[in-house]
Amino acid sequence: MQSNFFTTVLLPLALASVMLGMGLSLVPADFRRIARYPKAVAVGVLCQIALLPLIGALIAVAFPLDPALAVGLIVIAVCPGGPSSNLVTYLAKGDVALSVTLTAVSSAITVFTIPILTNLALQYFLGNSAAIALPIGATMFQIFLITLLPTAMGMTIRRRFPEGARRLEKQMSRLAAGLLALIIALLLIREGEKLPGFLAQAGVAVLALNLLAMLGGFWIAKLCRLPLAQQICVAIEVGIQNGTLAIAITAGLLNNPDMAVPAAVYSLWMYVAGFGAILYGRQAASNLEALKP
Repeated sequence: MQSNFFTTVLLPLALASVMLGMGLSLVPADFRRIARYPKAVAVGVLCQIALLPLIGALIAVAFPLDPALAVGLIVIAVCPGGPSSNLVTYLAKGDVALSVTLTAVSSAITVFTIPILTNLALQYFLGNSAAIALPIGATMFQIFLITLLPTAMGMTIRRRFPEGARRLEKQMSRLAAGLLALIIALLLIREGEKLPGFLAQAGVAVLALNLLAMLGGFWIAKLCRLPLAQQICVAIEVGIQNGTLAIAITAGLLNNPDMAVPAAVYSLWMYVAGFGAILYGRQAASNLEALKP
């Protein structure tokens, strides 16, 4: 496998497929929900845009990580919620409408915040050696091309051909899952010799990022007195990130496979955490139902 093909073709194709599939599931009403749930949306976006990067930065500084792995961890933390969060929220009896809204809104906002925060991480952890810093304008445009544009295309298809969009959504979901699995496998093969050391360093940090993000999102939503379904939704949205985008930025735009290792580990672990969230959400919803007269 040539690195050029991996970074310029496979990664953008995988991410565009994921975002097209998400677009096929969206309708304009999903964005109008911002007016219906302003408090919940504000809490979720604040946790996504401010709380998660803060947790990621604290973990990256506190853990004895290789600088490249520390930057990779930060990149995960500054990425938006992943499309998988919508499915996990649904299975966990969370607020699916809020989940879709938060995923869409955070995807739009992070087009602007990702290059800025990633450059800060590069400068802090790599200092003068950060010659690979992301050009902000060009990076915003590339992220737009492989995230927001496919999402908008998917929404257009959904509006004009609703039945076809529903069928296509299933195919795109399978394609995206297959491409993500292939990308992770290729990364693991390429980093085979370094992998044990990377996992020893990054594994606990990735686990801490995921669990602290989910717990932080849940408790902030609880403190803000959001309903249980919205608490579960916020926890999942903050805890399940767009791992494909993180890999595309680190292995693609930054052309540094070492930085992509935390994202690859995270992309696998987040489904384990998601399963735990599903079990908790369903049990909590059942207990709440049992208390009703």
